[in-house]
Amino acid sequence: MYVSPADLREFATQIFERLGLPDGDAGTVAACLVSANLRGLDSHGVSRIPIYAKRLRLGLVNPRPNLQVSRTAPGAALVDGDNGMGMVVGTRAMAEALAIAREVGLGLAGVRRSTHYGMAASYVLQAIAAGQIGFAFTNSSPGMAPYGGSKPVLGVNPLAVGVPAGQRSPFVLDMAMSIIARGKMRLAAMEGESIPEGLGLDREGQATTDGMQVFGGGTVLPFGEAKGSGLAVWMEIMAGVLTGAAFAGEMRSLYEDFSGPQAIGHLFLAIRPDLFMSREEFARRMDTMIERFKDAEPVPGVDEVLMPGEPEERQASRRACTGIPMAPEIVALLRREAEELGVPFPAASPTPLAL
Repeated sequence: MYVSPADLREFATQIFERLGLPDGDAGTVAACLVSANLRGLDSHGVSRIPIYAKRLRLGLVNPRPNLQVSRTAPGAALVDGDNGMGMVVGTRAMAEALAIAREVGLGLAGVRRSTHYGMAASYVLQAIAAGQIGFAFTNSSPGMAPYGGSKPVLGVNPLAVGVPAGQRSPFVLDMAMSIIARGKMRLAAMEGESIPEGLGLDREGQATTDGMQVFGGGTVLPFGEAKGSGLAVWMEIMAGVLTGAAFAGEMRSLYEDFSGPQAIGHLFLAIRPDLFMSREEFARRMDTMIERFKDAEPVPGVDEVLMPGEPEERQASRRACTGIPMAPEIVALLRREAEELGVPFPAASPTPLAL
């Protein structure tokens, strides 16, 4: 089923308003989720609404957090998320990092007492829109064993980096430290699809192609073996140990642990691109670099060399025209949530739209 992005944003906004979020915060969450769908990251899009709604109803997420921001150094601030929605907390923290960077060149914002914050690219896109370089680090609930181990005490701990360019598209890197994100495994299972071999192990440490077996107590495998594992540990240090948030298996699972708030940590870094040259020169140099990379001769079977962020940007352009496709299983879950909250489900078409 295809739904227009605008209708889906309005639907998600109304859902979160009914769940107790202020209008502005509900819109922030909705925008982050629909942005993920637009960019093709459906595992982090509106399919997450039911689990966020459940945690809000259980009182495990604060719909109206009292965000506390304290300046800890000229270039750094600490944000206490008060167990609010991660998208609300993360957006506020990146805004703080950007404001500090405008003032002193670099801005760092550490976050504690937050929750799952959705698509990491949302926050570096915020930096790009402000004309700055952005980094977003987060830890996450246990789902991956450190290299050589069997107990999933690491999260997949995604990293995002965004860099503005000139005439060229910005550089946007958003990646988990696992071969693929855990959410994609869960989404595949919900849609009745198996996952390729070699991506994860079940609870007994056996290889499986059932994404839900990996998601439910098993372990995903890091990309690049020890290299991906090492980067995941680095994310744990930056987002967990450094910020005072939970770390190394202390975070509660979004889907499986309802004993208390998640206690997730984040770290955001903003850098003004004119620290060593003018913004115009920086933009020209970025364009030149990207053009040189894209001019590399593609290998057989590859049509074009793409930069990080280009596939997602093109997907967003397509889906802005066709609408956002959703599997029947996801539509059914969202309709159920809509009926319970008295929110009309948006118009949907079995064929692509012409927006």
